[in-house]
Amino acid sequence: MSTAGDEHIPSVEPVGTATDLSEKVASADTIADSPVDTSEAGTSEEDDVPPRQGADVNGHDNGQELDHSGPPVISGRDKVATEDTHPGDPGGAEESGHADDGGSEGDDEEGDDEDDEDEDEDEDEEPALKYERLGGSFQDLFRKDSASALAISNKLLALGTHSGIVHILDLSGKRLKSYKPHTASISDISMDSTGDFLGTASIDGQVVIHSVSTPESYVFDLKRPIRSVALEPNFAKKGSRAFVCGGMAGTLVLHEKGWLGHKETVLHSGEGPIWQIRWRGGLIAWANDLGVKIYDTASQTRITYIDRLPDSPRPDLFKCTLHWQDDSTLLIAWADVIKVARIRARPRTTTSSATANLPPLLVEITAVFQLDCMIAGIVPHLSPTASSSITIKHERIASVASSKIPVPTSLLVLAYTPPDTSFMNEATDDRTQQARKSAERPELRIVSRAGEELAADALSVTGFQSWSCNDYVLAEADPDDAGQTRAYVVLSPRDVIIVRPRDRKDHIEWLVERKRYEEALEQIELIEAEEGTGAIDAVEIGQRYIEHLIGEGEFAKAAKLCPKVCGQDAKRWEDWIFVFAQKQHLQAIIPFVPTDSPRLGHLVYEMILAHFLANDRQALQRTIHEWPKDIYDVPAVIVAMQSQLDRSASSSSTSPASRATPETVILMECLAELHTANRQPGKALPFLIRLRRPNVFDLIRDHNLFTAVQDQALLLVEFDHELIEKRKKEGNEVDDERGAAIRLLVDHTHSIPIARVVQQLQSRPYFLFLYLDALFEKDPHQAATFADPLVKLYAEYATPKLIDFLRASNYYNLEAAYRICLERDLVPEMVFLLGRMGNNKQALHLIIERLGDVNRAIDFAKEQNDYDLWEDLLKYSETRPLFIRGLLENVGADIDPIRVVRRIRNGLEIPGLKGALIKILQDFNLQISLLEGCQAILHGDSSDLAERLHKDQTNGFFLTAKTPCPICDLPIYDSPTAVALLFLCRHVVHARCVEGGDKLPPPPDPAVASVAYGGSATRGISSNIAYTAMVRARITQGCPVCHKRTEGDRT
Repeated sequence: MSTAGDEHIPSVEPVGTATDLSEKVASADTIADSPVDTSEAGTSEEDDVPPRQGADVNGHDNGQELDHSGPPVISGRDKVATEDTHPGDPGGAEESGHADDGGSEGDDEEGDDEDDEDEDEDEDEEPALKYERLGGSFQDLFRKDSASALAISNKLLALGTHSGIVHILDLSGKRLKSYKPHTASISDISMDSTGDFLGTASIDGQVVIHSVSTPESYVFDLKRPIRSVALEPNFAKKGSRAFVCGGMAGTLVLHEKGWLGHKETVLHSGEGPIWQIRWRGGLIAWANDLGVKIYDTASQTRITYIDRLPDSPRPDLFKCTLHWQDDSTLLIAWADVIKVARIRARPRTTTSSATANLPPLLVEITAVFQLDCMIAGIVPHLSPTASSSITIKHERIASVASSKIPVPTSLLVLAYTPPDTSFMNEATDDRTQQARKSAERPELRIVSRAGEELAADALSVTGFQSWSCNDYVLAEADPDDAGQTRAYVVLSPRDVIIVRPRDRKDHIEWLVERKRYEEALEQIELIEAEEGTGAIDAVEIGQRYIEHLIGEGEFAKAAKLCPKVCGQDAKRWEDWIFVFAQKQHLQAIIPFVPTDSPRLGHLVYEMILAHFLANDRQALQRTIHEWPKDIYDVPAVIVAMQSQLDRSASSSSTSPASRATPETVILMECLAELHTANRQPGKALPFLIRLRRPNVFDLIRDHNLFTAVQDQALLLVEFDHELIEKRKKEGNEVDDERGAAIRLLVDHTHSIPIARVVQQLQSRPYFLFLYLDALFEKDPHQAATFADPLVKLYAEYATPKLIDFLRASNYYNLEAAYRICLERDLVPEMVFLLGRMGNNKQALHLIIERLGDVNRAIDFAKEQNDYDLWEDLLKYSETRPLFIRGLLENVGADIDPIRVVRRIRNGLEIPGLKGALIKILQDFNLQISLLEGCQAILHGDSSDLAERLHKDQTNGFFLTAKTPCPICDLPIYDSPTAVALLFLCRHVVHARCVEGGDKLPPPPDPAVASVAYGGSATRGISSNIAYTAMVRARITQGCPVCHKRTEGDRT
């Protein structure tokens, strides 16, 4: 229960001021009255309250009675009370029997219309509470019995029955313990804060206090039916074991344990039966026939008396309900009236005779209002917000999490509507009125502290038709006793209903039930942001929302929701995609279909591509380009697209893509991309060529598709030529006039046969010329077969290059080439061809007659190196001074200048003759000077080389016995009789390694030679010379090492 302090209590004006209920609520302070001093009644000037006339039967003054003649009436039909709601006045209430019976019939008719509208609005208004029937063992326990009393503490429910049995259950309905302390109906149960001790009161006149966990038990027989019992707070922890009880005897008795047993103290008596007692802290509140009183155990004084309305029904028919909201706030509900009393400390003032004996506490009535029903129970309720009632209605499920205990801001009322008003006229003789009628369902209503009804729910209670107001009990469970939220328990004879405020999850369920899925998903996002993912599974709600949107035809909105709902679940994605396909709205969900994480089945992607193929070719191209190729069956898609392309009129044509329809172009682009992705670039190549894609040449080279373009040569060259022309128009430089296609065809003649290319290019001579020209430039032998056509192509498209071709090639037909040149009057080419055919004179005649170029004529004569040709040239030049001068200037060493000079006729004027002669003389002088210089250089080089040779041959060099022979790699001195030969090239070899050296005799022994020759040294030298001469005579080849080097062998 709430234990909030006074700072959380709504402020209340003192007596004589208007509260928020205006004139509808009479609010006043009650001065403390003493149970022992009667002189203090009505003497307080501080509170300025008129004294109540009369005293109780015991002579005790009962304190100041509050006047509540006109509380406001709150109708269950009105969710929010307005300023137009007027309570009935006391006079009217007496005449009609009930405060809300007044009013005209016309007003009732208008009210009925308004009620119908309100009921329609209520259907869309979310309830504030949720309900759960207690399960477990409850139904079995009360199948043949009925409940009569209820108490809750420490997660335990104590239920008393009409047969005198007490059942202890937990909040799940599991029975923990049962015992029978009474022989008659249990009228009230009280539990201490620990839940260990239970006090039960019964109409059998006994009060039994029983310990749940220990054998301790107390039984008190009071001889008269007991209506209520209340254990002192912390009963289990105090040795006094105090409790208060009262009943039909009209006596309120305090029992306290002493040394000699329990001591009884009568706190009050003489005002009729005690109907209910509630003990909180140091305050005891009880209700009897006249009203409610509060007793302070600390000062041992009665501090207030709150009267019952004069025209209230009998207290035994409609019980009084007392509930301590906290240590200073008491809720009182009796019949159809609710009062809220606040206990506070009496202000400290100067002590006088009138105030000396007043109790330290006083009571304020902070609210009084009347309902249109009887009240079977009342507890404080924590509204979701502390704002206005409108805010409460629309934001009922707001979070109220707080580190402190929240303060209840409204009241929860268990409303009972009597089936008739016969209790107002019990003296009637009409049997139809005396007959008992079926009761209506009880209601739980949330009422604000200002008397405004915020919500109302009818309860489904078993056998509600037979129950009266006193058969119901409403109790509050501490939040710790009922999970994360505040909980309440409603008891009827055959039912226990657990009531909890609806939380955000319940709000979401309510929204889903009303198909307000979007709001539900927004709430889920808020919860996930606060509590993290996993708090609520949004998938099922999202599924239902998508179904709803599809049913309403909002396919775009439903598709947009799919990523959130389906997430990583591939199966759920596929199911929804097929649903969209069946509804003929596949286009709506396609933009949201995932291609990775998760990856769906290939049939889904193929279905989407088929949809695009039939309806949107541009989207098909875009999708093919963006989607990974491994998510669908590429060959299957290729087959479908190829089939569609075959139906197009231009699909079988090899015409450029510009002549094809846009849809055909898209299909070819898609097929090219798919073939490339499927590792079939050869099949993609024809489409790329038709589409004039610049990357076609890179594709051919990268994938080695040269054999695939054997029959596409003309298309390649045409496409490349178009690209070149486009670059020229754009002002860009062209590196190679031939183009990439020609280079590709020429560089890969091993894969692309020349004959096949030539055959394809026959219809386009210029392209054929570019190809053969490039081929001849790379390898003239490869173009030998096509030399004759190439002559004509050169003559047509590159005349300056024809002469070079004629000079370089030997494979063309001279006569055919001459005819071609003759047709086009290509004189230099005809001169060359005539010279090659041996018709030098005609060639020279053409040079002289047609060209008139003496230098060319001289060059031609030099090339032919024919004496007769020179003679013809000289003869022809006799009459032409320019030719004579040209001959004199250019003949050089090819013809004797004197021969030219002698041909000059006397008297022939030759311009520049003197200069020509001077040039001749200078040329001859230069030639002589060059010859002399060359001779001097040659002699000097010869002398240097001879000196170097002599020096190298006469110089000594280091040689050991282990020096290897360059021929056999064995040491030179391998035996005493071995003969080694030293050549002037400084190579030393074995005599046996030289051709003919194996037949040489051994060299003469110096000692033997000296004896043979008379011992003279001269004789020894002569023998060596003779041996050397013999070796030279037998070895004619020379140094074998140098000989092998000359032949190119490795030594």
